[in-house]
Amino acid sequence: MKVLQFPLARVTLVFIVGIVFAYYKQPSPNLVFASLFVATLLLGGVYFWCTKKPNLLRYFGLTVYGLAFAIGVSTQTIHTDSYQKNHFTQIQNVFEQQHAFTLVLNEKLKSSNSSQRYVALVSQIDKTQCSGKLLLNIKKDSLHHVFVIGNRLQIQGSLYPNSSPKNPNQFDYGKYLTNKQIYGQLYADASDIKVSSLIEKDSWYYAAQIRNTIINNLKKDGFHSTELNVAVALLLGQQQDIDPEIIQDYQYAGAVHILSVSGLHIGFILLFVTFILKPVPNNRKGSLLKLIVILCSLWLFGILAGLAPSVVRSVTMFSFVAIGQHLRRSVNIYHTLLVSILLILLVQPAFLFDVGFQLSYLALFFILWFHPLLSSLWEPKNKISKYIWDILSVSFAAQIGTLPLSLYYFHQFPGLFFITNLVIIPLTGFIMGLGVLVMVLAFFDQCPFFVSKALEWSLFVVDKIIHTIANAEQFIIKDIPFTLTFLLSSYAVVFSTILWFKKPQFQRLVAVLVSVIVVQIAFLWNKWQVTNQQEWVVFNSKKNTLIAERNGRTVTLYANDSLQKVGAKNKTLNAYLVGNFSHLAAAKELKNTIYFNKKRILIIDSTGVYPENHPDIIVLTQSPKINLERLIRISQPKEIVADASNYKTLQKLWKASCEKEKIPFHSTSEKGFYILR
Repeated sequence: MKVLQFPLARVTLVFIVGIVFAYYKQPSPNLVFASLFVATLLLGGVYFWCTKKPNLLRYFGLTVYGLAFAIGVSTQTIHTDSYQKNHFTQIQNVFEQQHAFTLVLNEKLKSSNSSQRYVALVSQIDKTQCSGKLLLNIKKDSLHHVFVIGNRLQIQGSLYPNSSPKNPNQFDYGKYLTNKQIYGQLYADASDIKVSSLIEKDSWYYAAQIRNTIINNLKKDGFHSTELNVAVALLLGQQQDIDPEIIQDYQYAGAVHILSVSGLHIGFILLFVTFILKPVPNNRKGSLLKLIVILCSLWLFGILAGLAPSVVRSVTMFSFVAIGQHLRRSVNIYHTLLVSILLILLVQPAFLFDVGFQLSYLALFFILWFHPLLSSLWEPKNKISKYIWDILSVSFAAQIGTLPLSLYYFHQFPGLFFITNLVIIPLTGFIMGLGVLVMVLAFFDQCPFFVSKALEWSLFVVDKIIHTIANAEQFIIKDIPFTLTFLLSSYAVVFSTILWFKKPQFQRLVAVLVSVIVVQIAFLWNKWQVTNQQEWVVFNSKKNTLIAERNGRTVTLYANDSLQKVGAKNKTLNAYLVGNFSHLAAAKELKNTIYFNKKRILIIDSTGVYPENHPDIIVLTQSPKINLERLIRISQPKEIVADASNYKTLQKLWKASCEKEKIPFHSTSEKGFYILR
């Protein structure tokens, strides 16, 4: 594979390994920087040694890789905010007690049903100056308090640390926040917040002001809210206000990438700015002026779009393209790709663990690497056929490259993605050109009515097409179980197969066959593991009690009537089924006594009625009014479990009673789901 023959490729790969190592192992900062110092000295010593004895040059390469690894580890360590001495997590009892927080709003997130959500920068806790980011949840109220980016707020409240998932195979939102250097959540009522008259006017404030000006002017001109929210997502990278049903339609149609600002969007910005700058002469000063204006425009648009990982990747890539054009040099696209990865991860190593960043680079790499092979399979002479074939081959190359990762994260596959791209990409090109013009004119409040309406109608047509494709649900394959082992072995098959197609050789054919065998072994091993497992699970469900018993691939649900009817459509249960390669075989009504793995389990609900026996485990649900201490003395259980359907005040009393009687107590609200094997 020629890409790996580039020295920069191997250095970047080792650098990434260093970031991953630091992310999972979290070594001591002192050890990290000591290792970096030693690696730097070693490189200098070996380099001096190699100047005397050139035949030992291979040792210099090894020390370069060692330094790249050390730089990767130190980069991740430096950019882990919790290591900073003035970070709010270093304050004693910051999560245990109430404090007075002074915050600055930095970014608006998608609101929940009950709260407005912001990323806020901490400047002071009580009287201690500190730093760090947290997630601020402001409860919605009838007065509709309005907060803007840059507002300085004072809030009295309790900070809650990021928590692990409370149910099996659930999305780990706490880990997601930690990857973004957000280490806690704060909840507040809008009426209790003190807002300072001073506003922090940084780049995020001005970006928000520009977006708000554009949106308000378009609203004033009568732009329909549904299409406006799609336009803001498509052109400005802001998905906070877009309808969840529209996002779901784009996901089912395989077009969700259109709503995320990426290379397609940045490419149009580059073309638009280049077109405007055509009158500028191409002499030395004029060319330099063009480059400066183009780079500023790209990065200003990146800030306007929120500097999401896909945006940063695209802006960085096209910045190198613009520089190459200015220098009048042919740009090696693989070198550009590698340099952009290296520079982005040096500045923001956490992007490596962002799904958007991973999918973005994989899609781009496979378009560059695999698309030429696909396009060579058929070279139509007709221009229309060639245009259609180019769209299909590019879409297919990107889909092949991202499919295993998409299955691993999202567990679904849009079967009509090629039709979506064939229809939508030409329309997207028109919408992007028109949209950039509308946004610029709207900022100055000079957008003609017919121009804004043309954009609105175009977006309406696109939404209808997407909705029609998404409604063909028989072509959407959902709930596909996919493990990390399947992910790695699938990419082994993909890479080895493409390499063999590029240059058929016996060794490469062997590699293809071996990778296929590895996939089969992974499948058989997973099947054997799942088939030989038995477990009994009490889920963390607030409204209704939810209990499942799994024997191999077969799951029996124990719940009340309403949940029995919902069955596998319940999100909590469905995630469990998908994660364990299982199916729901039966739904039964909750009983007082259940036997599992030679253990007697007593379930007590709101009636408080229970048989007098000696269970191994007692499960308390729906806040039963019982004297737990007396029940423990009579029944003598080995463990007591309380699910989230119980009042929290009762759970605290039960926990105290269990501690008094020296009986283990498991609250799903506190510890997450309970599992018995």
